[in-house]
Amino acid sequence: MTAVTDAARTRAPKARGGVAQSVTDSLVVARRNLIRMTRIPEMVIFGLIQPIMFVVLFSYVFGGSMSVGGSTDAAVYREFLMAGIFAQTVTFATAGAGAGIADDMHKGLIDRFRSLPMARGAVLTGRTLADLVQTALTVVVLAIVALLVGWRIHEGLAKALAAFGLLLLLGYAFSWIGALIGLSVRTPEAATSGGLIWLFPVTFISNAFVDSSQMASWLQPIADWNPFSATVQACRELFGNPGVSQSDAWPMQYPVWASLIWSVVIILVFRTLAVRKYRSATV
Repeated sequence: MTAVTDAARTRAPKARGGVAQSVTDSLVVARRNLIRMTRIPEMVIFGLIQPIMFVVLFSYVFGGSMSVGGSTDAAVYREFLMAGIFAQTVTFATAGAGAGIADDMHKGLIDRFRSLPMARGAVLTGRTLADLVQTALTVVVLAIVALLVGWRIHEGLAKALAAFGLLLLLGYAFSWIGALIGLSVRTPEAATSGGLIWLFPVTFISNAFVDSSQMASWLQPIADWNPFSATVQACRELFGNPGVSQSDAWPMQYPVWASLIWSVVIILVFRTLAVRKYRSATV
C-alpha cells in the first residue's frame, strides 16, 4: 500500500511556487476560456450587437433632442455620446463574467480545478483575462461603427490609445465585481440578473449620456464621484470630444488620475473578496 501511494505521489505534478505558478495557471485558464468562446461564436456575436444598437439608437433617436454645451446638433451629441457608450460596453461585460463563473461552479468544473496543483486565484484571474480579450474585440468593432456614424478623435492616436486603455482597465476592474457575484449565487441566470441590477444605476447616474450639471442638485455629486463618470470624463478629454464636465469635483478636474485610482482600488478590493469567496465556496 505504501509503495502504491509513493508511486502516485511521484506521478502527480508538482506545484510551482508563488507568482510563477499563479501567472502560468491563470494563462492556462484564460486560454481554455478563449477556446470555449471560439466554439460558441454566438456569445461573441450577441456581445457585439447590443453596443451597436445603443450607438444607433442614442445617436439617431435622441441625438437631435440633447443639448451639449448649448448645442443641439446631433453630430455634436454623437461625439459626446461615444465615450459613454464605450464605458457602458466594457462594464456591461461584467454580467457575462459573473454568469460564466456561476456556470462553471454549477457544472462542477471548479471542483475539477481543485484537484489540480494550481494557484487558488488562477481560475478567477484566467476567466477575467479571457473576458478582457473579448471586451477588447467588442471595443474595436464598436469604434469602427462609431467612426461610421460620425465620431472622431481630435487629440491624436497616442491619447486615443490611452483612453481605450483606461476603458479596458475599468472593464477588467468591474469584471472582478462580476466574479464575486458569480461566486455568490447558485445559478448562471441569477448571476446575469444580479450583474445587471447594479450596473444600470452606475451607468445612468453618470455623465455618460447627459451632462451631470443638468441633473438634480442632489444627484450631481453622486454622478461626479461615480468611478464610471471619471473614466467617461477622461476619455472625452483624451479623445478631444465635446461635453467635458466643468464640475469642481476632484474626479472631474483630474479624470485620468481618478479613473486609474478608482480602477486599481476596485481590482484590489474585489479580487481579494472574490478569491476569498472562491476558497470558501469550493471547500
